[in-house]
Amino acid sequence: MDTSKALARVDALARGARAAAGLVRRLAGTAEDRAEEVLERLLGESFARRMGRVPLALGPAGVDPFGLDPQWAKYALATLGLLHRKYFRTEVHGIANIPSGRVLLVANHSGQVPIDASLIGAAMFMDAEPPRIVRAMVEKWAVSLPFVSLLFSRIGQVVGVQENAKRLLAQGEALLVFPEGARGISKTFDQRYKLTEFGLGFMRLAIETDTPIVPIAVVGAEEQYVSVANLEALAKLLRMPAFPIIPQLLLPGGQLPLPTKYRLWFGEPMRFNGDPDEDDAVIDEKVWLVKQTIQSMLNRGLKERKHIFW
Repeated sequence: MDTSKALARVDALARGARAAAGLVRRLAGTAEDRAEEVLERLLGESFARRMGRVPLALGPAGVDPFGLDPQWAKYALATLGLLHRKYFRTEVHGIANIPSGRVLLVANHSGQVPIDASLIGAAMFMDAEPPRIVRAMVEKWAVSLPFVSLLFSRIGQVVGVQENAKRLLAQGEALLVFPEGARGISKTFDQRYKLTEFGLGFMRLAIETDTPIVPIAVVGAEEQYVSVANLEALAKLLRMPAFPIIPQLLLPGGQLPLPTKYRLWFGEPMRFNGDPDEDDAVIDEKVWLVKQTIQSMLNRGLKERKHIFW
């Protein structure tokens, strides 16, 4: 191939690359505009105005120390907002109980996938005044999945270790924890709305950092994916926290969660003091109070609910 043909080939490739880059920019601009439209329709105000009332410590790169990026958060919140307001039609009760400054949001966990966490986050941004960005403590295995680690960090979620939790609370953040962990989210249908064992770590954290706890009861998640069994041996082999058997996944469209009506109940703040290094038996008594409060809220919410879907 002579020099003129080689140069022509290079020029053609460069034009193609520029055209592709232009297309990507146009698509990104369209997606951003669409996200803005969705959020303004759902919020009744612009995303930028509402986000402007959220205290964020952004660095020169436009992200906070944990990687939260407001632009990524915009796309996530546009999607979650549609699920929150339109698909699950979430009712939110008692969100005015959330105090300003650092707070531990402690909730029951269920539903096979963490939609409950997403809707709590959506409610805190869309329904609370002032709006808050929730930081959730995610399981260590989740951030080992391809692309998930980057996504979680960009929308403000962090690996659930004590060091991260203490730093976030020191910054005055709202931290969401699920003391049931994987045990809760993977419950089978016959165990719905029955709280499993709570871990003790959140209570030690609350005492050490003098952080109020707001109990949250989530009603509606247990029915979105009905699990009839959990193959624990297979889950262990695959290094997964659970391997649920969900018959609806075999039906056309059954991969989507059922459009159950979510109800979120935010309780009054609870404060605990003492020594965070006390024996487990002492800490467990305090944890029991939080657990019983959430169970009582669940029981009341279920009693008041007239139907799963409305």
